[in-house]
Amino acid sequence: MRLPTARLIEIADLAGTFLFAAEGAMAAIRGDLDFFGVMVLSFATAVGGGMMRDVLLGATPPAALRDWRYGAIAFAAGVATFVLYSRAGAIPDWLIVSLDAAGLALFAVAGTEKALSHGMHPFIAVLLGTITGVGGGTIRDVLLVQVPVVLRADIYATAAMAGAVVMVCGRALRWPAPLAAGLGGIVCFGLRMLAVWQHWSLPHASAP
Repeated sequence: MRLPTARLIEIADLAGTFLFAAEGAMAAIRGDLDFFGVMVLSFATAVGGGMMRDVLLGATPPAALRDWRYGAIAFAAGVATFVLYSRAGAIPDWLIVSLDAAGLALFAVAGTEKALSHGMHPFIAVLLGTITGVGGGTIRDVLLVQVPVVLRADIYATAAMAGAVVMVCGRALRWPAPLAAGLGGIVCFGLRMLAVWQHWSLPHASAP
């Protein structure tokens, strides 16, 4: 049975919320924050990008504030990570990177699809999809007093943008929404993981 577009956006948003909340909680624990700090970073990382997108689209109040499930999922993931961190700390770095890449892919396609559903130009939809993917992590890093990953990581925002472009092209070619979203997510996830594996990065300006 084909799912309506709105339902696909919601599923991707909620799944990404859980993954980014857990990742934000791990970052908070590693930053030696207390329980309250872990909850704040879980919520901010999970819903920050989506809230930026919704405000820019004029879809206010943002979905994360109108729908109780976003907050509940974010806090539940934060509590679970806090309680189970003694085990989570033994999780290899590649798995944490994989979860982060999966959250990035889900949010990138969800943000792009929501922008398209609001009648945005495809170029703007790509930008909003990218913002959805990287916004929460940027807020997390600012709260941890770090240079945001999006400004220094090996192909991070670029991966989100690539996935959004693939999705927009698929919709322009009249592919079914699930197919376009799925391929866009795969491209985003695959490019991010490949960049980490191969240590790819964008060019840096050389000091004179």
